[in-house]
Amino acid sequence: MAETVTPSGTTGSLLASLDPLLRTWLPRQRWFAGKGRPVTGFTPVAVTELLPSPRLADPPEQGGAPTGRLGLYHLLLRVHQPSAPGAPPHPGDCYQLLIGVREALPPRLAPALIGHVTDGPLTGLTVYEALYDARPAEVLLEALRTRARVGDLRFERDPRQEIRAGLVARMMTAEQSNSSVVYGDTFILKLLRRVVPGVNPDLEIPLALARQGCPRVPPPTGWLSAEPGGEPYVLAVLQPYVSGAGDGWELALRELAKGEDFAAEARALGRATAEVHTALARALPTVTLGHTQLELLVDGMTERLAAAVQAVPALRPYEQGLRSAYTALSSLAAEGRTWTAQRVHGDLHLGQCLRSPSGEWSLIDFEGEPARPLAERRMPQPPVRDVAGMLRSFDYAAHSANPAAPEWAHACRAAYCSGYAEVSGRDPRTDPVLLRAYETDKAVYEVVYEARHRPDWLPVPLSAIRRLAVPDPT
Repeated sequence: MAETVTPSGTTGSLLASLDPLLRTWLPRQRWFAGKGRPVTGFTPVAVTELLPSPRLADPPEQGGAPTGRLGLYHLLLRVHQPSAPGAPPHPGDCYQLLIGVREALPPRLAPALIGHVTDGPLTGLTVYEALYDARPAEVLLEALRTRARVGDLRFERDPRQEIRAGLVARMMTAEQSNSSVVYGDTFILKLLRRVVPGVNPDLEIPLALARQGCPRVPPPTGWLSAEPGGEPYVLAVLQPYVSGAGDGWELALRELAKGEDFAAEARALGRATAEVHTALARALPTVTLGHTQLELLVDGMTERLAAAVQAVPALRPYEQGLRSAYTALSSLAAEGRTWTAQRVHGDLHLGQCLRSPSGEWSLIDFEGEPARPLAERRMPQPPVRDVAGMLRSFDYAAHSANPAAPEWAHACRAAYCSGYAEVSGRDPRTDPVLLRAYETDKAVYEVVYEARHRPDWLPVPLSAIRRLAVPDPT
């Protein structure tokens, strides 16, 4: 493994040669957040050579075949795009890339192709998404195992956990906002794609829960961080892999397709959620939300509703009814009602839950909603925020069935809340004003998302909007 960051002059020529290829390739990636706007340029945050690149002058292997040598670059790049109309100038999002370099790609790596370099230090070579390739992916695991330091990169691990050498890597292809690699059905590495400086809750919260001995969240085994320019970034987290586990979304859809009841699983999932919340309340500070704090919270919900109505006119007939969900919460706060806030998951839904073959539920992906600022994602929130997210997820699953199964969703919602109460001692339904406000905020967010990205799904959150616009929804 190379031990130096590429010199600044080489960095400039390297990025110049990659620039036209990345401008085309990046917008096609599922995890790229800037779709719909052209990429206008890049600024390097850090460029690190992990494996030296092959050279066209390298002697061929016996028989005249290419050497098969590969190079590996780790890039933190700030990607520049035009700001949205009416929006203030944006400095650009920072993305983490792992670029592999070969003379030519074998057929198995064809889906990973970024392009062929025509100038600069990699002229004549082929660059590709390195995580598709087991060899460079295994370089990352070995660096974590040995706690390597490479340029700005810091590979760390929990000294109490062993990382065995030689585990074979495979990239998981079902990706969303990040990328994951599984090592020998023993570990899974989540590589964050769009990164921001600061303490990332996807590492912070699992570490805090591990100290509490909470079994519902896989404890971090290792992590990758960097401090280019003195700013700390969390770049990847390695955790135990639950072999044979199924995610809650797929399990729910499978049971729906068979016409099977999911209430027992929903109840168990409610208990698991409450266990995580209880452990988080012990591990990290809690705060009391009084009138002033609740007014700020309600103001944020109201502003999001107003913006959503402007973006999606289908919301306009329900605006006043939805706003009443927030004013009802504000009225309770004005009467002196308070609530406890703590660290929560922040983006909880069925797809963020795993059930092991033994039937135990785990919660994963504590990054929160990536589009929200990091400081906001780390703020204490009422635990009902997570509950509301899960209730909305049951609704989504039920509407994915043909025909839709609202009774199934109602049964799951009730069972989940009952299971939550068995552990926490408090049923979320006993605080209907707070629950309605958070469900409404989530459904409004869903309407905007679906209108922009999946118009065919828009009827799902709109059906919830119609229900939530009526006080005391059932």
